[in-house]
Amino acid sequence: MITQDQLKNVMERADALHHYLDIDRKQIEFEEEQLRTQAPDFWEDPKRAQEQMKKVKDIQKWIDGYKNVRTLADELQLAFDFYHDDMVTEQEVDDDYQKALAAIEDLELKNMLRQKEDPMDCVLKINSGAGGTESQDWAQMLMRMYTRWAEAHGHKVTVSNLQDGDEAGIKSVTMEIEGGEYAYGYLKSENGVHRLVRVSPFNAQGKRMTSFASVFVSPLVDDTIEVYVDPAKLSWDTFRSSGAGGQNVNKVESGVRLRYWYTDPDTGEEEEILIENTETRDQPKNKERAMTLLKSQLYDRAMKKRLEAQAKIEAGKKKIEWGSQIRSYVFDDRRVKDHRTNYQTSDVDGVMDGKIDGFIKAYLMEFPVTDEE
Repeated sequence: MITQDQLKNVMERADALHHYLDIDRKQIEFEEEQLRTQAPDFWEDPKRAQEQMKKVKDIQKWIDGYKNVRTLADELQLAFDFYHDDMVTEQEVDDDYQKALAAIEDLELKNMLRQKEDPMDCVLKINSGAGGTESQDWAQMLMRMYTRWAEAHGHKVTVSNLQDGDEAGIKSVTMEIEGGEYAYGYLKSENGVHRLVRVSPFNAQGKRMTSFASVFVSPLVDDTIEVYVDPAKLSWDTFRSSGAGGQNVNKVESGVRLRYWYTDPDTGEEEEILIENTETRDQPKNKERAMTLLKSQLYDRAMKKRLEAQAKIEAGKKKIEWGSQIRSYVFDDRRVKDHRTNYQTSDVDGVMDGKIDGFIKAYLMEFPVTDEE
């Protein structure tokens, strides 16, 4: 049975969310933006209309989220009072407490995601490290982990490019994670090098092996985001797709390879960005998707420049290294530990099945990024 202090904590956090989210202002803003959708000429500009509808929907999500928290908190208060009159059981009160707490924590976490790119879909790329088959198998395990996480959170996963390993696993994969909420906001915590320690099934002596794989996450831009691509720095190749498929496989050059020379605005150094897409057998669609992925990378680089500048200003905060080793998965010791937050769990099987919300939450709570000034 929960205590009076636990009840008080829930009620205070629900009240605090009303203040932090500025629900009263959001309600007025929602009504004003909703009125704009009722103008007679509203749908004459479809693109602008869709942007406005998205704006209304985004505001409504915050209002509805808070209403749900308020309802669950009030129901908990009622259940707590009813228990003392023998009208409900201890279990019913505890169940209501867990529901209210989960809703509050979910909304508190979303409130940490204030960057304009946080609500976006994302592109997640995994590259196996040195070590051959062992690292390639580890990369495939990570691919499965993120796929499970995405599906559990209502996202659609599309593989736009996959390079199989020599004997097992994968050398690299690019996945687009779309359709749910805050895909980039949550998964940005996964940027970096992931380290596996286990007794290798590929080693006849049963030795303990260490493998590495890198994960890169960037926002997936849409039509509402303007990203300049210099056509003079762009070139295309086509190639025949390989792998499972119909008779067209290996006969039709549907795969596309995009090359773009990126110039660093600070150093002037040039770097080739290479993107391959074999998502469909339709070459124009693959080209269109490759351009989206290029724009996502360019947007991501500009965003990280902004974050680096912000990190220098906010010297009191820990610096987040984008390319550093972030997490160790030690199978023999039944332990997964994040080196940035020190959050760890012994539920190795759960983690590999996509249960990584604890790591995500710990990261977002330790490295909050506020609105841009």
